[in-house]
Amino acid sequence: MLRLLSLLLALALIGCGAETSSEAAPDAAVSDSLRIVTLGGPVTETVYALGLGDRVVGTDQSSLYPAEILEKPRLNYFRQTSAEGVLSLQPTLVLALETSGPPGVIEQIRAAGVRVETVPEVSSVEEAEGRVQAIARLVGREAQAAGVIETMRAELAEATAAHPETAPRALFVYARGAGVMLVSGTGNAADAVLQLAGAQNAVTAFEDFQPLTAEAVVTAAPDVIVIPARGLESIGGVDGLLAQPGVAQTPAGQNRRIVPVDDALLLGFGPRIGQGAKALADSLGG
Repeated sequence: MLRLLSLLLALALIGCGAETSSEAAPDAAVSDSLRIVTLGGPVTETVYALGLGDRVVGTDQSSLYPAEILEKPRLNYFRQTSAEGVLSLQPTLVLALETSGPPGVIEQIRAAGVRVETVPEVSSVEEAEGRVQAIARLVGREAQAAGVIETMRAELAEATAAHPETAPRALFVYARGAGVMLVSGTGNAADAVLQLAGAQNAVTAFEDFQPLTAEAVVTAAPDVIVIPARGLESIGGVDGLLAQPGVAQTPAGQNRRIVPVDDALLLGFGPRIGQGAKALADSLGG
């Protein structure tokens, strides 16, 4: 009886070992066979940060980092993509921001038999970390996610250490040519970024973004204006911004305290959010 029990125990242990191997194998096999299309800059950066950049076969126009992504096939902007363009790259997995579109495109891709996974746009550090973990689970890289998040936290700590002694009143302006001029209120990514960099949002009367008006800008009385660099270029640089209603009458306008930022680095809350917050904090303290 004792020998029989010993034999049964040995067989059980062998069975457990085999089961463990079969559970571990799919992750490695999936990673090795993936052909990933990424839609959205933060998604692309996260996939690269997790060590799967070599599995990316194409991406959208908002994906600008790392530099080697520019050498891969480029699709339209993630909100204006097409099923045909995505499917032409023969992906086995499409990882997309949940706002990718236009409506119906994601379902068309799924209907073609391609696995599509969407992740949210985020506006806080906690949500950013959660998105890294979510993407890691989808691609079988959960162990690597811990290292990515650890780096993010370390870089955010550096940003905190670089905060100016006195928090300046900052106005965040979003521009895409003179026809699109918006100012940020509270409760969005721009508001969160200002706080991460040690600034005080000069606009608290409303949430999200609203059109820039002379009254709103003058009432905000910002010490500094923060604006995406590409947006600033689209309106003719600093002089073009100062020509917008009310801007020249603010303390920031009078002192020409205009800070251009990389919106892909900051507003997407990707893995490099700490680097972006540190760069902004340095500029605010200068």
